[in-house]
Amino acid sequence: MSDPFKQADDTRKVLTAGEDAAGRLDAWLADALGGEYSRSRLKALIEQSAVLVNGTAVTEPKRKVHPGDAIEITLPEPEDPEPKGEDIPLEVLYEDNDLIVVVKPAGLVVHPAAGNWTGTLVNALIHHCGTSLSGIGGVRRPGIVHRLDKETSGVMVAAKNDAAHRHLSAQFADHGRSGPLERAYQAVVWGRPKQLRGTIDAALGRAGDRTKRAVKREESEDAREAITHYEVVERYGEKPDATCLASLVECELETGRTHQIRVHMAHIGHPLIGDPEYGAAFKTKANLLPERARAVVNSFHRQALHAFMLQFEHPTTGEVMRFEAHAPDDLETLLVALRAMN
Repeated sequence: MSDPFKQADDTRKVLTAGEDAAGRLDAWLADALGGEYSRSRLKALIEQSAVLVNGTAVTEPKRKVHPGDAIEITLPEPEDPEPKGEDIPLEVLYEDNDLIVVVKPAGLVVHPAAGNWTGTLVNALIHHCGTSLSGIGGVRRPGIVHRLDKETSGVMVAAKNDAAHRHLSAQFADHGRSGPLERAYQAVVWGRPKQLRGTIDAALGRAGDRTKRAVKREESEDAREAITHYEVVERYGEKPDATCLASLVECELETGRTHQIRVHMAHIGHPLIGDPEYGAAFKTKANLLPERARAVVNSFHRQALHAFMLQFEHPTTGEVMRFEAHAPDDLETLLVALRAMN
């Protein structure tokens, strides 16, 4: 790629695409700026209308770059890399000198990152625990040994010192294969798997962007082993042919890949109700539901997934500790409406 002309100050850069310019805007910018900014950060800036192409704001990171394009990017003031404590309510299930167990609500991001520098679980933990959180997870992830998606609710544990962090992290890395770690989730899915109990063993990898995942062939370069065990525990709107409109499924993870349950359930034809990424094609199935259930489903704007149980070995005492969290109000309302169909 020929060198683009650059004019820069602290917050603004202007570039002109050369004769050989091509490809996505976010990727081109990352290359043109010499790695000064990550592609994920540039993507976020584009989505925030901070990039103009030929004088017009562009919000699609995949927008193609053409020779001669005049591209102007406005950079925000530098962020403070160290998160601050914020008085965000926490539901604490257990706490001692080594760790804290909380129930993360849906809608709360676990740790600061592009687009979510404040208002995260980490900010809440810093406010609650002060300086006692383990620093081994890094400046932006103090105490964090595992995570849940923003819109997934449920039980989480955080470490309050480095020894506890190492011990807990090792348990999560082992996925319970040689220890007592267990993670169980409730998922409300469309339809009903043919087998009421089974295992989904399907490798996962990236699906075109930084966060989305898809089932991949094992020989694919980015394929990672992913195993989910599931059991159907409730069925809603059951028909004479043994099919049903929706089901409550309990899932246990043998691995911990990004979006694992969501992708695996969609892979076998039963995506989670409310899942905007992997269940959008099933949205019209709500029309098959009775009026009350249809209204609740249509107003449920997140994946119906709740991490209801977490079990692990205490890093100091060796005691096996098990914690459960009841379904949050929105999920309970969904379950009540679906149960009324039976």
